[in-house]
Parts: sequence; C-alpha cells; structure tokens
Amino acid sequence: MFRPWMGIAAVVPLLAACAPPASLQPASAGPTVQGDGRCNVEAVAWAVGQEATQATMSRVWKESGAGVVRPIAPGQAVTRDLRLDRLNVFLDGSNHIVRTTCG
Repeated sequence: MFRPWMGIAAVVPLLAACAPPASLQPASAGPTVQGDGRCNVEAVAWAVGQEATQATMSRVWKESGAGVVRPIAPGQAVTRDLRLDRLNVFLDGSNHIVRTTCG
C-alpha cells in the first residue's frame, strides 16, 4: 500500500542535492618552515639514542629543516614515496630514536 509520505520521503533527498554549496573558508596557515623545507639528516645525528619526547621531536623537526617529520614505530607500515621535505624518525619499542633518514 502506497502512502503519501513515502513519496515525500523519496523526493526530499533529491531536493537537498540541488541546494547551493556551503560557503568554504580558507584553511589557516600551517607551521612555518625555516629554509627551503628540505631535510638535513646530518643536523640531527645527535638524536639517535634519545627518547622521542615531544620536546625532542620538536627540536629534531626544527633543526633538520624538514617540512614534515614522520615517526615510525617498529613494524609500522609506511608509504615508500620520496619526499625531500620529510624526515623519517625510526623508533624502537621503548620509544627511543634508532635511526633518522630523509625521504
């Protein structure tokens, strides 16, 4: 048995799709990077063996000049795309830095 509200329920989503899009606001600026954003792994050689605290990771990010820092836990899957602005920080099971690489 067809009820009138079933027809209305079917039409309302179609009309909603015709509504104008919401006004989009521009995104806020992210953190600023000193230099050209390229990773300099030699500048953070001191970090190997250090605990990966927030303060240590912040210092590593600033001193490396990288635009992005990616902490990598043991066994964590990561992409293999090459990014010159990314510093990879490999961690051991006790959250200590064991290796740093760019890419």
